[in-house]
This record gives sequence, C-alpha cells and structure tokens, in this order.
Amino acid sequence: MKQTAVEWLYEELILDGINVPKVFYDKAKEVEINQHNETWDVAHQAGRFEGKGIAEKDWQTFEGYWEETFKSE
Repeated sequence: MKQTAVEWLYEELILDGINVPKVFYDKAKEVEINQHNETWDVAHQAGRFEGKGIAEKDWQTFEGYWEETFKSE
C-alpha cells in the first residue's frame, strides 16, 4: 500500500526519537482524509459540469479509492 504524507512524517519523527502523541497523529490523518475527500468531490463535480465525460456509473467513490490505496491494516 502507498503511504500518506501524514503517515510518512509520523514515522520519520518516531524514528528520530521525537515523541508525537497519537492523538495528534489521528487528528492529522482525519484532516488529511477530509481534504482529499473534498478535492475528490470538486474534481467529480468539475468533470460532470464541464462535460469531461465522467460517467456516474464508472465513478469510483473516494472512500473506495482511499481504502484500496492507503488502508494500512
């Protein structure tokens, strides 16, 4: 699986001996996911309204993409 920027940073900080409370990591992950989800929705809407040929039946949900690409468990 791919690694998100937040995951990478958290791991690097831990490797460097910097103790980052898990609550900060969890909140950063939540913000990151929300930002990506918003971008996904905007891109979908732009494609629909600008006639880019994005068909609803072929459109993958953000949640499906995120699970396939970044699910670490």
